[in-house]
Amino acid sequence: MIKDVKLEPLKSPRFIQPALMRYEERGVQKSWELVKAHDSVAILIYNSDQDALVLVRQFRPAVYLANQDGYSYELCAGIVDKEKSLEAIASEEISEETGYHVPPQELQRVSSFYTSVGFAGNQQVLYFAVVTDRDRRGQGGGVDVEQIEVLHLPTQEARAFMFDESKVKTPGLMFGFYWFFEQHQRGHHQAFHVGSDLKAEG
Repeated sequence: MIKDVKLEPLKSPRFIQPALMRYEERGVQKSWELVKAHDSVAILIYNSDQDALVLVRQFRPAVYLANQDGYSYELCAGIVDKEKSLEAIASEEISEETGYHVPPQELQRVSSFYTSVGFAGNQQVLYFAVVTDRDRRGQGGGVDVEQIEVLHLPTQEARAFMFDESKVKTPGLMFGFYWFFEQHQRGHHQAFHVGSDLKAEG
């Protein structure tokens, strides 16, 4: 339960830096409020034993301000704030958030894109990983005070889930799902049922 919500000025930012950018475009002086933020990685995880996509659900304060609920469905992801390869960072995030073990060399790079271009413009690199139940080494859930719920979404329910507007989802998740259906289910004739039945862990 979320309670005692307060908003206050950001005095000593740890992960973002608000700024005002002044520039000239075609002879016109302009300014734009923006936020400098870390780039990130995201991983679309497919459990072949369960024929399910592995998602995470967590509370996002910014989403809470928009809908007074705050919980969003996302791909496993994390910021790039370490002197390591992107694949190594992605592998660590998979372990911490979902409990699955995926060596960096087994990750498939899908593409990269920019998010929050209106105020941040940081880059996210999307990876794909195939896992089995045997690769599950822990419960996941994040580190420190993170409270991340791990979910397994059957692929036959994923299309309906994508367009269920009652569930907050990230653009990276939507793009990842589209890529999955295009690249990994081409030629397969699976029935997609209306509605979704997310399977929560624990």
